[in-house]
Amino acid sequence: MTHDSRSACKFVTDQVANLPKSGIRDFFDIVAERTDVISLGIGEPDFKTPWHIREKAVNAIENGFTRYTSNLGMPELRQELAEYVRRSYHGDYNWKNEVLVTVGVSEALDIALRVIIRPGDEVLYHEPAFVAYAPLITLAHGVPVAVETFRKDEFRVTIEELEKKVTPKTRALLINFPNNPTGATLRREDAEALADFVIRHDIILISDEVYSEITYEGERISMAAIPRIRERLIFLNGFSKAWSMTGFRLGFACAPAPLIDAMMKIHQYCMMCASSISQVAGLEALRNGASEVTRMCHSYKLRRNFIVASLNEIGLDCFSPSGAFYVFPSIQSTGLSSHEFAMRLLKDYGVACIPGSAFGACGEGYLRCAYATGMEQLKEAMVRIGKLVDECRS
Repeated sequence: MTHDSRSACKFVTDQVANLPKSGIRDFFDIVAERTDVISLGIGEPDFKTPWHIREKAVNAIENGFTRYTSNLGMPELRQELAEYVRRSYHGDYNWKNEVLVTVGVSEALDIALRVIIRPGDEVLYHEPAFVAYAPLITLAHGVPVAVETFRKDEFRVTIEELEKKVTPKTRALLINFPNNPTGATLRREDAEALADFVIRHDIILISDEVYSEITYEGERISMAAIPRIRERLIFLNGFSKAWSMTGFRLGFACAPAPLIDAMMKIHQYCMMCASSISQVAGLEALRNGASEVTRMCHSYKLRRNFIVASLNEIGLDCFSPSGAFYVFPSIQSTGLSSHEFAMRLLKDYGVACIPGSAFGACGEGYLRCAYATGMEQLKEAMVRIGKLVDECRS
């Protein structure tokens, strides 16, 4: 570090300086240096964005549709989103003042937290969890409070564990189903119990449902379908996962008008609006992209079936997730920590997975494997993982 760099450090707040870097990035840095790695690490679909969606984005550029839109988002996109949420999630929102188009779900979550959190407020969230949740709560001057989930419950959040952590300082509960990194999904009884919990403790619920289209079995459950929590629910979703549109950075939030109005204030000052080109692409995805979503989900399900069976055959206990495109096998039988196993797997066998500890303390002893990659690569990855397991046990 140069002298100038050391001097500049004093201007970084303690709040930011003390934030840990993502536990995922360490592995990606190594992957970037090698050409022989099979990556099961990145949470990104391997499918290209369907051509008709890309074509609409190209046409928008060619036709000069490159100016700002309304802060809230294009009216026709918000109308389509309100209808989509009504049709797919049984949620009832007015497109004029209860729908906000954002720069990915990440921005939607960030501004939602900044709107509701007062300094020192506690926010419950369940772990293992997406790596951004706790840092975003901290950056909003809140206190992240992790609630453990367990393999015996297939990583579903339980009211028993929530009740252990709720206090008079609790302001909100943040949930994510289908879940990253475990693939866990909500059951109807879970959703009803969560609704009762937030009402009983008079708190707000933020439901990140970005993986909801990627649900394989059973009824797809959304918190937006429970009318009695409508006034205390912020529903988040987006286009990255279901339509394979990660680079478009397009998400949305649905909530009562006072909450959306408050979120829009932050959004208009820090973002102005989501990309007009991405919004055109999103509109096309909603109107004409359902068949591609079904096709991709079918492929993910085949891959899930293969990888779950293979991991269990290798001897790594792995439950079959009902959603998203991740499996979360236990590597405890190898005697290695999650980080040790993942690092050896990457350096010695050329397979990139993410240690479960990157997703919270209760993720220790597990490994996140994303199966958003081709079947041939998955087959070879399972062979290599099996070799490391055999080596550990011998």
